[in-house]
Amino acid sequence: MSGPWKLESSALKPANPQTTRKARDPQALLAGCVCGLLALAVLAVFGQTARFGFVNLDDPMYVYENPVVEKGLTFQGALWALTYGKIGHWHPLTWLTHMADCQMYGLWAGGHHLTNVALHAAATVLLFLVLRAMTGTLWRSAFVAAVFAIHPLRAESVAWIAERKDVLSGVFFMLTLGAYGHYARRPSRGRYAAMALAYGLGLLSKNMLVTLPFVLLLLDWWPLGRMMGMQNAECRMQNAESGGQKPPRLAFGGLVAEKVPLLLLSVASCLATALVPEKVQDFHRAPVLERVGNAVVSYVTYLWQMVFPAGLANPYPFPQGGQPMWKVCLAFVALAAISAGVVACRKKRPYLLMGWLWYVGMLVPVIGIVQISYYSHADRYTYLPEIGLAVAVTWAVADGCAGWKHRRAALGGLMAAAVGALGVCAHIQTSYWRDSESLWTRALACTTDNYVARHNLGTLFLKQGKLDDALAQFQESLRIMPDNAEALNNLANVLAMKGDARAAIAQYQKALEIQPLYPDAHYNLGNVLRKQGKLEEAVAQYRAALEMAPEHVDALNNLGIALAMQGADDAAIAQYQKALEIQPGHAEARFNLGNVFLKHGRLAEAMAQYREALAIRPEDLGALNNLAWLLATAADPSLRNGAQAVALATKASQLSGGGNPAVLRTLAAAYAEQGSHALAAATARRALELAVRQKQEALAAALQNEIKLYEANTPPRNAPP
Repeated sequence: MSGPWKLESSALKPANPQTTRKARDPQALLAGCVCGLLALAVLAVFGQTARFGFVNLDDPMYVYENPVVEKGLTFQGALWALTYGKIGHWHPLTWLTHMADCQMYGLWAGGHHLTNVALHAAATVLLFLVLRAMTGTLWRSAFVAAVFAIHPLRAESVAWIAERKDVLSGVFFMLTLGAYGHYARRPSRGRYAAMALAYGLGLLSKNMLVTLPFVLLLLDWWPLGRMMGMQNAECRMQNAESGGQKPPRLAFGGLVAEKVPLLLLSVASCLATALVPEKVQDFHRAPVLERVGNAVVSYVTYLWQMVFPAGLANPYPFPQGGQPMWKVCLAFVALAAISAGVVACRKKRPYLLMGWLWYVGMLVPVIGIVQISYYSHADRYTYLPEIGLAVAVTWAVADGCAGWKHRRAALGGLMAAAVGALGVCAHIQTSYWRDSESLWTRALACTTDNYVARHNLGTLFLKQGKLDDALAQFQESLRIMPDNAEALNNLANVLAMKGDARAAIAQYQKALEIQPLYPDAHYNLGNVLRKQGKLEEAVAQYRAALEMAPEHVDALNNLGIALAMQGADDAAIAQYQKALEIQPGHAEARFNLGNVFLKHGRLAEAMAQYREALAIRPEDLGALNNLAWLLATAADPSLRNGAQAVALATKASQLSGGGNPAVLRTLAAAYAEQGSHALAAATARRALELAVRQKQEALAAALQNEIKLYEANTPPRNAPP
C-alpha cells in the first residue's frame, strides 16, 4: 500500500510534504529537548559512579582479575569471548565491551562505570523514541522513559560494572523494537534483516532477551494493531512520520510465522547457554515446589518495589525452606486478580493486557522456576520487564483523567513529582555501590540471614588483612548456610594466615567433601601442605586442582615450586613455562623460572626472567636482589654492569628498610663491581652484624669470606645469591 491512509472521507487530500514538515518541526524540536533532558537525568543520578571503584561481586572475574579482559581488545580475546562460559553465562559481546574499556581506561573503574551510564542513557533515549513512534504520544512516552531511566531499581544494572550485560542488551532491545516498528509500517527483507541483526546482537549481550519475539507479538496487539479483527482505535499505528499509513494486518498465525527466524535465534541462544557449566551449586538448589512458590511471590515483590522502592539491596538470598505458604497464596490471588482484570479490559484498554503480559513474559527466564542463581529475586531482573508495567500504568492514568478540568496541569505536576522522587531515591540507592563495604553493609541492613553478604564482606576483610573481622563474617555466614564450600575455603584461608594449619586443613577437607570439584580448595590445601613440607601431598592437591581447572596459573606456579623443592627441576620448568603461556604477566612464575635457571648456571636466561618480572612488578624484592647480584658477580663480563647493579640493589635496600642482610650483601657486591671496595666492605660488615643478630649462620659465613675479598680489592664471582 502506498500513499497516505484516508481515514473516512475520500475528499481528504494528500498533505503537502513541505507543509507537513513545517507542522512537525515544533514537535520534533520538543522531542529533541526531551531526549536531552532524559540523558541529563541519567547523568544526574548515575554520574556519581565515575568516582566509584570496583566491587568484589563478579567485578574481579569480569574485569580486574581477568587476565584476558585486562589485555584489551585482541584477536585471542575475541576467540576466548566466543567460547568462554565458565561463569554460567554466554555473552561474547559483553566481554568485548569490557575488553574495549580496558583498552581505553585500563583499570580505572570510573571509565568502566561511565560506559554503563552512557549505554543506559542511550537505551533510555531510544525507548522514548520507539514509544513515541509507535503510539504517536510524546509526554506519555517521555514519562515511561523517565521512569525507566531513573527508577531506583535501575541502580544495580547501571552502577554495577559486571552487570554491563543489562545496559548493553537494553540498547539492542530498543533498537530491535525500533527496527520492528519500521518493518511493521512497510515490511521488507532489508528491514527484517536489520531487526534480526539488532536482536542477534542483543542475545550476544544477554540471553534474557530470548522472550523478545513474544514482546513483538504483544506490540502487534497494541499499539501497532496488526492483528486481524482489531477494531479499537487505540490499536492503530499513530506515528506521524508514517504519513498516516496503516500497517498491514495479519492473522495471528501469520504474525507468529513472521517471527520464526527470531524464535530460531532464541533457541540458538538457549542451546549455547545450556552448554556452559551450571553456576548454581547443590547447596543453593531448591525443590521445584519451593521455586514455583518463590516465583509467584517474586512477581508481586517486583510490583511492590516498583511503587515503593525501599529497602533495595543485593543480594536477596533464596529463603531456606521456601516462601511461607500464606505469602504464596496471597501473591497468587493478587496475580490472578490482576490477570483477570486486564483480560476483562482488553478491548477498551488494550495497553493493560499488553503491558501486563510484557512484564510477566519477560521475567520468565529469570523468575527462578529454572533456578539460575542463589537469589530469590534481584533488582536487575526488572531492567526491561517493568517497561511494560510503566506503559500500562501511564496510559491508564492518562486515560482515566481524560475528563478532568485541569488535566494537563494536574498530570504534569504528578509526573514531575514522581520523577523527582524517583530521582532522589535512585541517587541514594546508587551511592551504596561506591565500594564493597558500603554495598554489603547495606545488604545486611536490609535483609536477614544474608549469608552471601556476610561471606563477601568477609572476603573484603580478608583482602584488607583484617583477619579477625574476616573470621567473624565467615563463621556467621556458615552458621546460616553450613554447606557453603566457598565460605569454608575462605575460613580455612584465614586460619592458615593466622598460623593454625591443622584447623585450616580440616576446613579445606570439609569444603572438598561438600564440593569435590573445587579447584581453589585443592590449590589452597596444597599450599598449606607444601609449607608443612608434605611435598608429595601438596603435589597431589595441585594436580587435582589442575585437572578441574587446567588454566589455573597459580596452581601451575606452585606445583612448579613443589617440584623444584623435590629436586625435579625440569618438571618445575615445564610448569612455570605452561603458566607463562597462559598468563605472560605472571611475575612470580617468571621469578621462580629465573631461580631454576640460576640454579643450573643458565645466567643469561635467569637474568631475562628477572627483568621480565620487574617489568611486571617493579618492586619485586626478590627479582631486584637476584638480578643485581648477577649483574655484580657473573663470571661472564658481558653480563656484568656495576652501575645497574648498584641502582637495583639500592632500590631493594630501600624497599626492605635497610634491615635485610641478604640485600645489603648484594649492595656490597654491586659497590665492589663498581670499584668502591671500601664502601663494599663497610656495607658487608653491616650486613654481617644483622646476619649474626638474626642467626643466619650460612649468610654470615658467606659475608665473612666476601669481606676479605673486598679488603683485598677483589669482587666476588659466581657465588649464589
